[in-house]
Amino acid sequence: MKRTKIKAALNSNNPMDEIVIKGWVRTKRDNKGFSFLELNDGSTIKTIQAVIDHTPEIEASLARVGTGAAVAISGELIESPGKGQKWEVRGKTLEVIGEADQESFPLQKKRHSDEFLRGIAHLRPRTNKYGAMFRIRSELAQAVHKFFAEKDFFYIHTPIITGSDCEGAGEMFRVTSLEPGSNEPAESDFFGKASQLTVSGQLSVEMFSLSLGDVYTFGPTFRAENSNTPRHVAEFWMIEPEIAFADLSDDMDLSEEMIKYLISHILENCADDVELFAKWVDKTLMSTLENILKEPFKRLLYTEAIDILKKTKKEFEYPVEWGMDLQTEHERFLCEEKFKKPVFVYDYPKTIKPFYMRMNDDNETVAAMDCLVPRIGELIGGSQREERMDVLEARMDEAGLDKEEYWWYLDSRRYGSVPHAGFGMGFERMLMLVTGVANIRDVMPFPRTPKSLEF
Repeated sequence: MKRTKIKAALNSNNPMDEIVIKGWVRTKRDNKGFSFLELNDGSTIKTIQAVIDHTPEIEASLARVGTGAAVAISGELIESPGKGQKWEVRGKTLEVIGEADQESFPLQKKRHSDEFLRGIAHLRPRTNKYGAMFRIRSELAQAVHKFFAEKDFFYIHTPIITGSDCEGAGEMFRVTSLEPGSNEPAESDFFGKASQLTVSGQLSVEMFSLSLGDVYTFGPTFRAENSNTPRHVAEFWMIEPEIAFADLSDDMDLSEEMIKYLISHILENCADDVELFAKWVDKTLMSTLENILKEPFKRLLYTEAIDILKKTKKEFEYPVEWGMDLQTEHERFLCEEKFKKPVFVYDYPKTIKPFYMRMNDDNETVAAMDCLVPRIGELIGGSQREERMDVLEARMDEAGLDKEEYWWYLDSRRYGSVPHAGFGMGFERMLMLVTGVANIRDVMPFPRTPKSLEF
């Protein structure tokens, strides 16, 4: 008989004479003549209780069952006489699929620290918190695609291996087929030139925006930044839409709409899982998310933001001056204390932004924006792209870039260039926003950080 997922059984409207559930044992309680088994199969945060009478065969199987063991139970789905649960399973047969060594199994029925669980990332999805986290992650990823599909965007798979540095930061992982320690030139390598793991799919997806219109890419990106903060990892996922015939205002409109859509989707489709985080991780989570949904985001010129930060009496670790990039403490002050809602800061100094952002008429700032949200700081970074060939080439010269390496990018400005805009949203930061989790390592299945390549 085909197994019934526990989520489906618990949501059933009627008893069932025959049912097979398979999952992992959370607890086992033996009484005289019968036993209670509490099972979870990952389909929901909730568990289902199975009651099974002792027979010689059942008792032999029960002797092999402990916390963490995988079992299959067949029986009837009946109304539960106990409080707090609508249904339970009256078991008839018990099969032990996989035993769990009780002396070494690290997940007992108690609260474990996040730090401890990071050390057993291969087992932490079995806990309530991380089971909930990765169900939410799955649902959020599907919601991203649903959002863009409903708006008639095309999904583009951009390269993971690249020969160009989109951001100009230089913190990229090298990809090579040469032997370790080889002194052979890059021309001898697999691609005949130096190659790296991408930090962004933006330059590539731009090409499709200038052909297909509204497009997006959603995939893994990499940065070789030697940072051990709760906000940084070496491998992360980015959502990067690009809109044709659009300006910076259109870019901010799409950003705000997307954030609100994703939050609403998760609140509607992952209510039980979100409730765990609202109860045990961040008691202000629901009010924060509801506040984001109910009001338009604030839009603030970078120059105005600097003036506000300089005039406040709050002391910052990093002094505020025009021309600097905002730090997380500045970003959080603006959205948490000053305006108490998400804030778009836009028109940044050109000296702190990449070459592809459109130059404003003042020749000092570019049409760039960051979306700042409570607890996270920057969630989205985007811009109108520089569509003018002569201005783009001048910006590349200022940045010291070899235009020969970007010949294909320049072609897009040579042949039918149009105004267009786009942004990048850190998928993990969006997860941190909707769950209240403070460390990016705890929203990723297997985080990659400096000196850490486990699992």
